[in-house]
Amino acid sequence: MNRPAPVEITYESMRFLITHNPTDGTLSKFVEDWPFDDGAPPPNQIVDDWLNLVKTKFRDEPGCCVAVHCVAGLGRAPVLVALALIECGMKYEDAVQFIRQKRRGAFNSKQLLYLEKYRPKMRLRFKDANGHCCVQ
Repeated sequence: MNRPAPVEITYESMRFLITHNPTDGTLSKFVEDWPFDDGAPPPNQIVDDWLNLVKTKFRDEPGCCVAVHCVAGLGRAPVLVALALIECGMKYEDAVQFIRQKRRGAFNSKQLLYLEKYRPKMRLRFKDANGHCCVQ
């Protein structure tokens, strides 16, 4: 299978690396394992765990990059990154377009419908002194 290269998605104070399955050599750098069905949206518990991880990492380690992977890096990983962008105040359409600019082929129709219907709780939307989204 020809997999796309990893891409970095940067938005305000958040940096994400979307990639496909890690190798044995890089697996230890991933700290959580939240499997969910290929092509499906994430369960609520995974969304909660993901957003808590993002909030904690960016608060405790400003400037860090959070890597997220799935088998090909086209569905589940981009959905999680899109959720973080939406929780920071980005419209779902803009989050999808923003990610697709760097990750062509990201998202399937089921995942797009999920993102369209997703209602953020603004768990990552905090403004700094310059009016930018920051994670606190």
